[in-house]
Amino acid sequence: MTTIANISFAPLIPWAPLSIITAVALALAGYAVVRGLPGAWWRSLALAAGLLALANPALVEEQREPLTDVAVIVVDESPSQDVGERRARAARAVTQLERRLAGYGDLETRVVVAGGREADDAAAPDGTHLIGALRRALSDVPRQRVAGAVLVTDGQVHDLGTTVERDDPGAPVHVLLTGDRGERDRRLIIEEAPRYGIVGEALSLTLNIEDQGVGGDGAAEVTVKQDDGRAQSYIVPIGTPYTVPFTLRHGGLTVLEVEVESGPNELTMINNRAVVVVNGVRDRLRVLLVSGEPHAGERTWRNLLKADPSVDLVHFTILRPPEKQDGTPIRELSLISFPTRELFQTKLDEFDLVIFDRYRRRGVLPDLYLRNVVEYVRQGGAVLTAAGPAFATPLSLHRTPLAQVLPTSPTGDIITGGFRPELTEAGRRHPVTAELPGAQADEPDWGRWFRLIDVDLMRGTTLMQGSADRPVLILDRIGEGRVAQLLSDHAWLWTRGFEGGGPQAELLRRVAHWLMKEPDLEEEDLRAAADGNRLEIRRRSLAPGGGDVTVTAPSGREFTVPLSEDDTGGLARGSLQVNEPGLYRLTDGTRTTVAAVGVLNPLEYADLRSSPQPLAPLVARTGGGSFWLSDGIPDIRRVKPERDAAGRSWFGLRANGDYLVTGVGQIPMLPALAVLALVLGVMMLAWHREGR
Repeated sequence: MTTIANISFAPLIPWAPLSIITAVALALAGYAVVRGLPGAWWRSLALAAGLLALANPALVEEQREPLTDVAVIVVDESPSQDVGERRARAARAVTQLERRLAGYGDLETRVVVAGGREADDAAAPDGTHLIGALRRALSDVPRQRVAGAVLVTDGQVHDLGTTVERDDPGAPVHVLLTGDRGERDRRLIIEEAPRYGIVGEALSLTLNIEDQGVGGDGAAEVTVKQDDGRAQSYIVPIGTPYTVPFTLRHGGLTVLEVEVESGPNELTMINNRAVVVVNGVRDRLRVLLVSGEPHAGERTWRNLLKADPSVDLVHFTILRPPEKQDGTPIRELSLISFPTRELFQTKLDEFDLVIFDRYRRRGVLPDLYLRNVVEYVRQGGAVLTAAGPAFATPLSLHRTPLAQVLPTSPTGDIITGGFRPELTEAGRRHPVTAELPGAQADEPDWGRWFRLIDVDLMRGTTLMQGSADRPVLILDRIGEGRVAQLLSDHAWLWTRGFEGGGPQAELLRRVAHWLMKEPDLEEEDLRAAADGNRLEIRRRSLAPGGGDVTVTAPSGREFTVPLSEDDTGGLARGSLQVNEPGLYRLTDGTRTTVAAVGVLNPLEYADLRSSPQPLAPLVARTGGGSFWLSDGIPDIRRVKPERDAAGRSWFGLRANGDYLVTGVGQIPMLPALAVLALVLGVMMLAWHREGR
């Protein structure tokens, strides 16, 4: 607490009239003095006393309480600070700054963390935000109390306005750079990439490689990896846009990871990777349906496939074998012959799914064509066989080359009693059958079927079973392809609503889409998706139990997330709070997947070199300085507002000297009686002088 005294004036009349009176009085007094009139000086003194009395001077004493200045240390905790020794240097610098500034009793120090995983600006999609954090830290501080700001950062700040006047805190801003001089880095840039694409058709993305801080040309190897693990490498020229072709292999979202090899004196590999997400759309699904004979369920198959607008169906029904000689007139025979060679040799690979519905050996399809179907499956095709009574006879498909890919072998028995299809333990966990309406009940509320082909199971997974636990629906994988077998031809009873019916259309639709490798129906699957700032993890498996998943963040940090299986089984879930934008990699030891969070190629990683240039306009405007922590922490000084605030090895924080007035005392310097006595006394002296 200090006391300051000064003189103040509180005129008895407004200043304007007082100024006019003063001017007139000065003119008269001057005239009298110049003419040498007797008593002129005494009359001038009387006028001066009167004017001074009208000005009403007073002695004012103020009780002042000094106010501390405020200095802000903004610490950059963004992901780019993980490069090299930056984070460690920043931590040491902040510790020493706090210790040194604590020695100033008239200075309050505020430390603000910005851009970090726990900060308000965490994972900002448009880069590191330090200026916004500085503005918030000083929002309650008058400009006349701001001593200055110290930004401990690598210099890559992205919220500096185009006009630095708005960001000027009214005090020096200093920058302590955590990186090293002359850093070099290679960056991969995705210039153009499609958002949608048709599965199986050629697509392309345009990329560019930028060697920051390195001159010259050259080339580098770029690897493009899809989420199914397949990768392709290319030699790409540096500094020139390059188009890379790729093909989507499945519908839904496909994540492409693009990575370029490290460059000379590489700073970090973080921005050597980029991610592209493309939504795959199937143009048309081509299905070949071969019905061995007319039957009640044939129209069900046809209606199911024709009802889907995305399916192109080719359907043939074999009405009579070619060797049959029954005298049928030629005009009553079909005018279109079964194009077996075209379908099963020339264009077989163009179909996504081949269905044999109650097919029997009748000489229509030679063994050569059925061998083509076997090879078609092994190379990635899909076959569904819906067995009828002929499957248990010598006319069975099992007695053809197709037996190489069928998961069962018929025993020759046909079960004709009524039974209600039920899910096996695997069926309760498999996505094809687990989510069917009524599937999770102890006894599904479905209608009965009345025919089942008895088989010996050789391989595959049984999802549905009938009487005496005999297989009804089996799914299997052969090479790159898939096979499904339905061992009853009475599924159409569900469509007709017999005994309440059942989910036949949904069941057959799910089986068909599983055969065509729909990602949502994979029984062994690990997935993750971002929901706000949480990563929701989902694992589906036929094996019981939850287990753990290892998550690798874009910065390389690893987390272990436990999964808990839900009540229905087959699906385990977990979640992780995330703050870094970019690509997260997940694995449970067997399966791997990736998930994109926020902006896939964030501005934060556009340039990871430490540099004073981004903040140079603000530093220059405020009179601050930029320093490299690799040279040591500069000295700190308190400077007056009009003095320089930075030197070669030091920076200054302004000493404002602001205060709070806690009390005011006012004493009149010319009391009224004293002024009256003074004026009268002087006037009497003037009269006395004039009378001599």
